[in-house]
Amino acid sequence: MATTQREGNLEAPTRHNINWKDPDFFNEDSLYKELERVYDHCHGCRRCVSLCQSFPVLFDLVDESPTMEVDGVDKKDYMKVVDQCYLCDLCYMTKCPYTPPHEWNIDFPHLMLRAKAVKFRKGEVRTRDKILTSTDAVGKLAGIPVVVNFVNASNRNQTMRKALEKTLGVSARAHVPEYHSSTFRKQQKSRDGLTASQVTAGTKTHGKVALFATCYANYNEPAAARDIVSVLEHNGIPVTLAEKETCCGMPKLELGDLHAVEEAKNLNIPALAAMVDAGWDLVSPVPSCTLMFKQELPLLFPEDADVKKVADAFYDPFEYLAQRHKEGLLNTDFKSGVGKVSYHVACHQRVQNIGPKTRDVLSLIPDIEIETIERCSGHDGTYGVKAETFDFAVKIGRPVANRIKKNEPDHFTSDCPIAGHHLANILGNDNEPTHPMSLLRMAYGLGE
Repeated sequence: MATTQREGNLEAPTRHNINWKDPDFFNEDSLYKELERVYDHCHGCRRCVSLCQSFPVLFDLVDESPTMEVDGVDKKDYMKVVDQCYLCDLCYMTKCPYTPPHEWNIDFPHLMLRAKAVKFRKGEVRTRDKILTSTDAVGKLAGIPVVVNFVNASNRNQTMRKALEKTLGVSARAHVPEYHSSTFRKQQKSRDGLTASQVTAGTKTHGKVALFATCYANYNEPAAARDIVSVLEHNGIPVTLAEKETCCGMPKLELGDLHAVEEAKNLNIPALAAMVDAGWDLVSPVPSCTLMFKQELPLLFPEDADVKKVADAFYDPFEYLAQRHKEGLLNTDFKSGVGKVSYHVACHQRVQNIGPKTRDVLSLIPDIEIETIERCSGHDGTYGVKAETFDFAVKIGRPVANRIKKNEPDHFTSDCPIAGHHLANILGNDNEPTHPMSLLRMAYGLGE
């Protein structure tokens, strides 16, 4: 038996489809039986104790129980573990030795997703969480020209922030992004089609990109998406947008609202599949959104051919540039260096299994010095802004911030702009992150 376990661990992890349309998926007795089984294995291993707050909560529950085993934990407390999981996926992809094809068949994040879905179906979700995960709706409302000034001013006012914490449960100490009425999609649509098509033949990449803007880049940080456009076009790659776009569904996935995920899929996938059919490669500026299309949607909707088509055509932006470099098509005529860089690798980029593509591409810049930090920032969607989890988010991210502070870089950066701002908030002293694509734009000598 032990030999079987060792041999299983030598194989690459296999991610099973999420059979959420099966009624048993929402069966509480079945769920709690599986939670007990997996919690027992996790208690016996404890390898993931440093990753996030889920595992310390679980192990404290076990250690403080009458039997000091999982069978002594009150099942009412099982969801305390679930509430601390933000689906970063690191336990599955980097730590757990018992993922399939191991016979124990442990997929902790997707078990947490199942538990979240059961909670959501039972209505055990705060109004605050429904609002925070409705990123498209909030962005549209907050981005109305008159409203946007009030929203941004309120977010900078500590009195208003403390009132928001009391009424809605959004931490007054958390970084919240600004909103823009001139969204990225508005900016890009006004100039779409100005670049002549230059399709590359005989390569994996087609040499033209349809950019999925994402809620965050569209409403909160259009500069990050603009820098991607600048760099791609500097490399002779035309950029356009899909005709329609809504939230990728990742915030609703983390909430357990799988029907909202399906609704977003039904709007996004046909538009993106049409772009793929027309020969466009797909890129997203936010790792979580890229992961949603490359991994989560194919596992949730395995029978949807268009979902697979989109997944196969989707790239992380630096994965795309690295592939262009491999094909001998990347412009490496950099005008300047950018100095010393502390680079935080975002969790949802790490778990895409594409390798350190951002580091590899940035390393092409002359005289650059990169310190790579592979550790969770602790922000992870809404987790880092909720009043009850903000301190945990800071605790998880502080080792990353300490590494940045010790390194004294000219720039610190993260593929996830939200993680970058969370780390800046921990660092204090008006520190601001620089997006890695902005570093590349600067090295090329391109204007903002």
